Amino acid sequence: MWWDSWSDVGRVAAVGAAAYVSVVVVLRVSGKRTLAKLNAFDLVVTVALGSTLATILLNSDVSWSEGVTALALLAGLQAAVAWLTVHRAGARAVVTARPTLVWRDGRPVERALVQQRVTVDEVRQAVRATGTGDLGQVAAVVLESDGTLSVIPRSQAGDWSALEGVAGITAEET
Repeated sequence: MWWDSWSDVGRVAAVGAAAYVSVVVVLRVSGKRTLAKLNAFDLVVTVALGSTLATILLNSDVSWSEGVTALALLAGLQAAVAWLTVHRAGARAVVTARPTLVWRDGRPVERALVQQRVTVDEVRQAVRATGTGDLGQVAAVVLESDGTLSVIPRSQAGDWSALEGVAGITAEET
């Protein structure tokens, strides 16, 4: 359908402007975590926020106050889960993936690469991005819980204490 009425267009404009302001306020109140690099949980919340905003804008059966309540609920649930992951042992493992060692001492950790669906080319790209041209000079590459690859050159590996809690690293090694 190309046209319904001016009142429908006016509703989208008015509710859209109010919903936009509401999303900005909810994001500011909910803190930096909502806008951080995304792990699986953060991605779900971000998609849900976008879907809620679209519903507020385009579904005349949903009032602005109902939509803002839904936005606030999502932000509140995210804050509660974030609090739990910080204050309760084991809660983080339920919500986010554990970082995984995919490259060690200049060589791929084949099993981890296959399990995590990471290619050697993706590791090479991450290493190049650090300015390193020799894979033999790489002590470790870690697939982080947000999907990024962290590269640790041999010259900066130190005692490997930064790798504590990474899958593929034993407690004796850190």
